[in-house]
Amino acid sequence: MALANSCIGEAARARVVLINAPRKRDEMSSDDAIEFEGKVVEVLSGGTFKVNVGEGHDVIAKLAGKMRRYRIRVVLGDRVTVAVSPYDPTRGRITYRPR
Repeated sequence: MALANSCIGEAARARVVLINAPRKRDEMSSDDAIEFEGKVVEVLSGGTFKVNVGEGHDVIAKLAGKMRRYRIRVVLGDRVTVAVSPYDPTRGRITYRPR
């Protein structure tokens, strides 16, 4: 019986550790994104754009949710602000288009 009780105790301790472990969603928020100013150089399908953010550096970017919600149009040649994740600097979100 003592062996069975110790196994149950270890399983309960492991469960507590898993519950208190940080979740992947909590590790990075949208505030951690790096913002770049760029110019739309190509319009791709599905609300996706190729944005040039510097010398020879292009980012594949999608429209942010609020821009889609309020139907803000982005066309070829527009200046935009792109939020890029530090984990994948080749992809991002278009978060702002000045008037």
